[in-house]
Amino acid sequence: MEGRGVHAPLAERDPHDAGSEAPRGRVMEGRRPAMTIAVPGGLVVFAGIGMPAAALNLKLNTLHVLALAAFGVAMGLWLKGRLKVLDRLNIPASIAGGLVYALLALVLRDRYLNLEMEMSLRDVLMVAFFTTIGMGASLGLVREGSRQVARFFALATLGAVLQNLLGIALARLFGLDPLLGVISGSVALTGGPATALAFGATFEKLGVAGATTLGIASATFGITAGGLLGGHVGAGLIRRHGLKAGAAGLRPARAETIRAEEASGEERSALLDSVVAVAIAMGIGALVSAGFERSGAILPSYVGAMMAAAALRNLDDRFGFAGIAPRHVETIGNISLYLFIVMALLTLRLWELAALALPMLVMLAAQVALVWLLCRTFSFRLMGRDYESAVMAGGFCGFMLGTTANAMACMDVLTQKYGPAPRAYIVVPVVGAFLIDFTNALVITAAMNMLR
Repeated sequence: MEGRGVHAPLAERDPHDAGSEAPRGRVMEGRRPAMTIAVPGGLVVFAGIGMPAAALNLKLNTLHVLALAAFGVAMGLWLKGRLKVLDRLNIPASIAGGLVYALLALVLRDRYLNLEMEMSLRDVLMVAFFTTIGMGASLGLVREGSRQVARFFALATLGAVLQNLLGIALARLFGLDPLLGVISGSVALTGGPATALAFGATFEKLGVAGATTLGIASATFGITAGGLLGGHVGAGLIRRHGLKAGAAGLRPARAETIRAEEASGEERSALLDSVVAVAIAMGIGALVSAGFERSGAILPSYVGAMMAAAALRNLDDRFGFAGIAPRHVETIGNISLYLFIVMALLTLRLWELAALALPMLVMLAAQVALVWLLCRTFSFRLMGRDYESAVMAGGFCGFMLGTTANAMACMDVLTQKYGPAPRAYIVVPVVGAFLIDFTNALVITAAMNMLR
C-alpha cells in the first residue's frame, strides 16, 4: 500500500539506503551481483545487488554501532569546543556528531559506501532515556512551585496543542499529509530531538515516509531558533517594562539534594540502586506498553516505562525503599540520550528532505512566530508580569522550540546579566524536563489517532 507524504513508490525505493535491508530477487539491469567478503570482528563488506560496481556495503553489528555512537559523542564535544557557534546556539554534542555521520552517509551513499546496521540497542537506549524522564517527575518538585508550576504547565500543554493545530492546517494548505504538520509541530519542537526520533518509527508505520528525518531536521531548526530567540525575548521584556531582579532567594531544592548526595559517601551504592530502579521500571513499562498495544492504542514504546518510572519514583519518595538518587538517574538518562541520538542519526536519510524543503521551512517559520507570540503575551502575563516572568518567558521559548537545555541556557544568559531568578529555576525545569513530556506524548498520540 502506498504510504503518506512525499516519497518514492516502494518498487522504486533504493534498497540500500542506510539502515535498510537488502531485498532478495532479480539483479537490476546494469548492476553486478553481490560479492561478500568476511572481515575479522564481524564486519561484512560486499558490492551489493542494485548498487554501482564501485559501491560497497558495510554491515555493522551492535557492538560496532555502539562504538561508532560513542565516537560520535566525542566528536560532537570536540566540534563544540572548536566551533563556538555550536555552543552559543546550544546544539547538543550528540546532534553535532550525529549530523556529521548523516552528512557522510549522504555523500557516500550509492557511490562509495552503504551501511547496514543492527539497531536493537538504539531502541533500548531510547526507552532508558524516557524512563529516567519519568523517574524525574516527582510530586514533591511539582508542589515546590505550586500554582506557578500548574500555570506554566497548562500554558506549555496549550502551546503543544496549538503547534499541532497550526502544523496540520499548514500541511493541508500545501497539500501534504497532515501528519507532517504534527511531526513539525509538538513532536519536534516541544518534544525535541529525542521525541522526534522516538515517534519517527510510529509515524512511518502510519505511512509517513522519512518521518524520522523530517522530525530531526525540524528539531535541529527549532533548537537553533530557540537558542537565538529565547534570551532576546526575555531581555526585550525586561527592558520594555523596566523590570529588576528581586532578592537572590534560596537555590532550588534540587541543588541542595545533589549536594547532600555528594556528601553522603555512598556514591557507588546510590548509582547501583538507581540503575536497578531504571531497569525494573523499563521491564514493568514493557508489560504496560504490551497491554496498550493489545487494546489497539497507538503509543510509542517508551510511554509505559515513563508511567512505571513515575509511579516508582513517587512511591520511593514516600517510603524510601528503592534508594533512587535523582543525580544518578539524570546521569543515566544523559548517557542513554547521547548514544541514542547518535545511533538514530547514523540512519538519517537526508536525501528524503529535498521535496519538502520549502513547505517545511514555511511551516517551521510559522511555528517560531507562534511561540514568540506566546512568550511575549500569554507566558509573561500569566506568570505575573514581573522580572521572573520575563526570565520564564525566555525559558519557555527555549524548550517550546528546542530542549530544556536550551531553556536553561537562555535563562542563564538573562540572570547573568540582570540578576537571579530562583523561582524560574524551579518552574521551568520541572515543566520543561518532566511534566510536558507526559502531556506532549498524549497530545501527539491523540493527533495520530484522529488523523490516521
